[in-house]
Amino acid sequence: MAGDTLRAMADFDYDLFVIGGGSGGVRAARIAAGHGARVALAEEYRYGGTCVIRGCVPKKLFVYASHFADDFRDAEAYGWRVGATQFDWPTLVAAKDREIDRLSAIYAGLLDRAGVTRFDARARLADPHTVEVGGRRVTARIILVATGGTPWKPSVPGVEYALTSNEMFHLPSLPRTILVVGGGYIAVEFACILSGFGVAVTLMYRRDKVLRGFDDDVRDAVQDHLAARGIELRMNANIERIERLEGGRLRMHLDGGGAFERDAVLCATGRRPNTDDLGLRECGVDLGPHGAIVVDEMSRTSVPSIYAVGDVTDRINLTPVALHEGHAFADSVFGGKPRPVDHECVPSAVFSQPPVATVGLTEAQARDRYPNVHIYRSRFTPLKHTLTGRGDHKTLMKLVVDGDSDRVLGAHMVGDDAPEIIQCIAIAVKMGATKADFDRTIGIHPTSAEEWVTMRTRVA
Repeated sequence: MAGDTLRAMADFDYDLFVIGGGSGGVRAARIAAGHGARVALAEEYRYGGTCVIRGCVPKKLFVYASHFADDFRDAEAYGWRVGATQFDWPTLVAAKDREIDRLSAIYAGLLDRAGVTRFDARARLADPHTVEVGGRRVTARIILVATGGTPWKPSVPGVEYALTSNEMFHLPSLPRTILVVGGGYIAVEFACILSGFGVAVTLMYRRDKVLRGFDDDVRDAVQDHLAARGIELRMNANIERIERLEGGRLRMHLDGGGAFERDAVLCATGRRPNTDDLGLRECGVDLGPHGAIVVDEMSRTSVPSIYAVGDVTDRINLTPVALHEGHAFADSVFGGKPRPVDHECVPSAVFSQPPVATVGLTEAQARDRYPNVHIYRSRFTPLKHTLTGRGDHKTLMKLVVDGDSDRVLGAHMVGDDAPEIIQCIAIAVKMGATKADFDRTIGIHPTSAEEWVTMRTRVA
């Protein structure tokens, strides 16, 4: 390829060597092999990456499981008498493990059927065309790094006693009380999950609102829902140190004084690119803040033969984005179809209870970029909860519109089925739909989703 004249293709063991068997790496390997490339992939743990093994999939299964406590209570409002219920944590963990084993095997099978050579071992760069893997060295014309991310914990004394999201999927038993440290989507999701399982949850965050980066109305709504669910909120607070007491209970000492105790602590304080000891710097690959691999719009690093996709680049850390990046890379480099990845207008969700989903610009972002912004907003009790009387499930919908062109710049929702609904709204927003297009569309009644096409009154 252009810029790579060191050796002819035939001089390499492989055309492509992928380090990392998660979503982005597996997709890139399969598509490249489909284009006729000789491909190998190394994975030191299990196939499927963060999403399948310790992220999206097991988390969503836990979300489903934690919903039943509410569902049983809601059923009574509709005339059902459910009777005594009991939750068994080991049963859920075992069922989750079976599903993860099944999915991981599917990922490995996809590689095998595509003709990709698998190395079940850790891989490390030796030079821009050589990988050390499984006690041997192999060469490749192109190397793709797709090693994902890893949980990060703050450097405070006693932090070794704290759990991360990785361990939460394998706890032998649930704690009676827990402190969740953090205000991002992982912290919010686990706070809701654990609360649904009957754990007394405290959420502590160093800022005044959870979900930094989301629309402010969304942040306010989620924070209200957390409190309504009985989750204790400690905002603008930081841990100075964690002390382990006799019997295993933990005491948190706070900046500025004060202390309290819980049975466990979950540090959901973010993730960092998984780039330690990969030989990247030694090969001349530029790394950004927190070890993220710096890439251009084609996912190429500062070394022409080395590319990177997914969370390891710290662009948009979402599984569908990693899949898209991996596919675009393979098409560009091996399929003769160069295409940069479009990171604009990517929808996302937070599987809180109720969930959040969003696409496009927040109100604050829109006002920074456009001189005339119109806001449409609706808050209401969804039909289901007119009988249950639940105050923790109010729905919020919000449209951010360019007042000059009438184009919808952003759509934000907090409420039941928000991710399913916003996935479809995202198509319209990506296509450049206007508020008039929304208004011309007839709704489906009675649904919450019809509110998207019936909001007529500007609120700002």
